[in-house]
Amino acid sequence: MTERMTSPHDGPDADLAALIGERRRLVGLAYRLLGSLAEAEDAVQETYTRWYALSRRQQDAVESPGAWLTTVATRICLDLLGSARVRRERYVGEWIPEPLPGRTDWIGGRPAADAARCADPADRVTLDESVSMAFLVVLDSMTPAQRVALILHDVFGYPFAEIAGITGRTPAACRELASAARRRVRDALPPEAPAPHRAELVRRFRRAWDARDIDALVGLLSPDATLTADGGGVVPAALHPIHGGEGIAHYLTDLATRAAGALTLLERTVNGHPGLVVAYEGTAAAVYAFDVEADRITHIWAVRNPAKLRPWTAE
Repeated sequence: MTERMTSPHDGPDADLAALIGERRRLVGLAYRLLGSLAEAEDAVQETYTRWYALSRRQQDAVESPGAWLTTVATRICLDLLGSARVRRERYVGEWIPEPLPGRTDWIGGRPAADAARCADPADRVTLDESVSMAFLVVLDSMTPAQRVALILHDVFGYPFAEIAGITGRTPAACRELASAARRRVRDALPPEAPAPHRAELVRRFRRAWDARDIDALVGLLSPDATLTADGGGVVPAALHPIHGGEGIAHYLTDLATRAAGALTLLERTVNGHPGLVVAYEGTAAAVYAFDVEADRITHIWAVRNPAKLRPWTAE
């Protein structure tokens, strides 16, 4: 979807800039719910299409266009999440959320002042945490309703009364959904390591992998570490997670050996955290995200599906 849009209605649209200004927030919401930037953009495009399908009189009757857009976008995402399970059953290998490059400031939530006025202040997931690969993977294990309640409340600062209007549930039900989702996040994810520490571990990992130093890789990986790869059935990738630091180290060094020096490992920001891009003959062939606990890497997500590397093609 392009940044500029035109209204099919005659006459100037004084609110067009404000409507388009909602796009970043809507894409951020949809990305967190769907785990796919491409699907998020499609959902937001459909949201705006429905807005402009309204007559001028219907648009003027909407008290808050931003709230209307949020409601419609969320409901579109709920419909997509309902069918996603069926699509995943046909997916070849493991499914991993689509990784995002660079900083993630563009997918922020409500302004701080708005969030502060929201009812039911609770332990909130920070904006960086809410786009980390580990967090998105936990989200994918939740029910669609839990995911919506958690993201709308904890990340975007919506009170449960508003979430109830969006989802068609009671405020009490939405509060319980968010609480259950929050417990799942806390049970699944350890406290995040400081960013400089994570960056140093990833840097040492890159050097060890580049040198094909199995012992050094094993030393950086937790003994029970896991590597999950996503090739989507399009490119070669491990169909099942690889468990154990030693097994992962051998797997990665074998990859580097078979590439015969054609791989370049680049340190990049992946979903707001230190990660790696594996370039093959100058083209991004994989994006690696890492989860870190204490002084070891505990999980590696390797996204190889070319359809999920679209934002990285300019690398």
